[in-house]
Amino acid sequence: KQWFLKITNYADELLNFDELNWPSKTVMMQKNWIGRSEGANITFVVHGTDLSLDVFTTRPDTLFGATYMVISPEHPIVDTLNLKEDNDILVYCNNAKKKSELQRTDLEKDKTGIFTGYYAVNPINNKRIKIWIADYVLINYGTGAIMAVPGHDQRDFDFAKKYELDIIKVVDCNDISIENEAYTEDGVAVNSEFLNGMKTKDAKEEMYKYLEEKNLGSRTKTYRLKDWLISRQRYWGTPIPIVYDPEGNSHPIPEEYLPWVLPDDVEYKPKGTSPLGSSKELVERTEKIFGVGWRPEIDTMDTFMCSSWYYLRYPDSINPHEAFSEKSLKWLPVDYYIGGSEHATMHLLYARFITKALRDLKYLNFNEPFINLYHQGTITKDGTKMSKSKGNTVAPDQFVDMYGSDTFRCYLMFMGPFDEGGDWNDKGIKGIHRFLIKSYSLSNKDFNDNSSEEDLYIYNYTIKKVTEDLSSMKFNTALSKMMEFVNHFTNKTLSSNMFNDFIKLLSPFAPHISEELWEISGNKDSVFSSSWPKYDENKLIKNTMNIAIQVNGKLRGQINIETNLSKEDIMNNCKNHENASLHIKNKEIIKEIYVPGKLVNFVVK
Repeated sequence: KQWFLKITNYADELLNFDELNWPSKTVMMQKNWIGRSEGANITFVVHGTDLSLDVFTTRPDTLFGATYMVISPEHPIVDTLNLKEDNDILVYCNNAKKKSELQRTDLEKDKTGIFTGYYAVNPINNKRIKIWIADYVLINYGTGAIMAVPGHDQRDFDFAKKYELDIIKVVDCNDISIENEAYTEDGVAVNSEFLNGMKTKDAKEEMYKYLEEKNLGSRTKTYRLKDWLISRQRYWGTPIPIVYDPEGNSHPIPEEYLPWVLPDDVEYKPKGTSPLGSSKELVERTEKIFGVGWRPEIDTMDTFMCSSWYYLRYPDSINPHEAFSEKSLKWLPVDYYIGGSEHATMHLLYARFITKALRDLKYLNFNEPFINLYHQGTITKDGTKMSKSKGNTVAPDQFVDMYGSDTFRCYLMFMGPFDEGGDWNDKGIKGIHRFLIKSYSLSNKDFNDNSSEEDLYIYNYTIKKVTEDLSSMKFNTALSKMMEFVNHFTNKTLSSNMFNDFIKLLSPFAPHISEELWEISGNKDSVFSSSWPKYDENKLIKNTMNIAIQVNGKLRGQINIETNLSKEDIMNNCKNHENASLHIKNKEIIKEIYVPGKLVNFVVK
């Protein structure tokens, strides 16, 4: 016997993602894991007995097309009917137990089965249909029994073809033959008596009504999600706070004796029991509190139990009296959570469940633990995922020693989109190092306020883009914009205010060098105590633009002109450019190409 948490009580609520800004892939993974299916439970009587089989189907409209039934090898009726007295059935069931769930449900595998010798009665038309045992039906999905409609389910079709069972078309498929494969889409009901002519959606509704009126079945929902097994037969993990009285009844440990901590006197040698079973201290502790003959639960909890609520502890981590407090709730829920998608159906799902359970117990006043979720990418080496076994890992120490932690940090952010990662290149880090050196060199300039229109545009545009890119986790493009800023002002003057704002933009990326530059600039407090820079929208409207001039694709000059000029005026200005005109003179211009706001190219011969 083991302990479970009833996560299935929250299945429907866990399917509601309205409050979350999560990647669609992760949301879909959780939806598929929970696996809600809406359909009908239908009862089939086993002919000649007082037994019946319940099946769940999402397509009750196809009931007229059910030509046989299949039960899983583990279905309890196998033992009830003593089917294993037949040696062939016994062998088949035993072989099925040796296969994994993946092997049994593989759509490509050859379907196998064995006839039980019994028949079920199709409740919609009272026809007797054979009951088979087949390993492609699982006991832990639905009811462990299916009504087989081979005309409209591919697995059933393959099985029926192999064992020469009837295939009846009950959904019109626009003259598509069902001789070679099943038709699994919606359509119009045919060969279905009172459903004939109805579209699939309407036929379902009519069948629901019929089944409920005749007490043959009912509308219902099923879930793939099972209750969360938290018992583990190992030492690490939280001891389950349960004790047993001398009669074997379980009791929760009263709150006054919590936390129920792990004992230290544990042997790890295999003894056919959980490691805590070897602890004398745990038994003595239990008997001292509850009495002689009482014994402790010796399983520990799944470690996902801890990771499901640890975020509640962080805001008040030194509180010795409570797991979390009112102080914690002021900071929560978590605004932004960054982590891998590999925990989509484990940690992330369990944390949502625990949060909702604690809310219902009046400990929390919010519904979800992590409002925004972002999955980081993977850094590879020579196109391959880093792994110790492959010997292609990169130790940061040598690069930190050589270039400093700011350079290493910035390179990790610059090498690719954060959600995609990138490929590590030992030489690539040098470019980032040069950028930081040039950034530092700006502090040696003579500052003044004689900024041109272009200077002000680049200054305000850099603030705007870095702010936006930071908010959307586009660290690589934010760094790119700061590089353009540094390149522009390396050979030009800038104001001290511009430089201070640049340091603020740089500080989340390179905190150490930014603090030093902030102090060099005469500031007393930390750069992180300052306010984030703001940009002037009016300065982002350019009155002039730089146009590159090419002749036969080669750059021959650059011109700064007003943005409101016509295309004809722009072309004339470019033709009259001092250097460009030398390459056009006495030649025939056969084509003029203009890329608005960027370049002009004259094709000559």
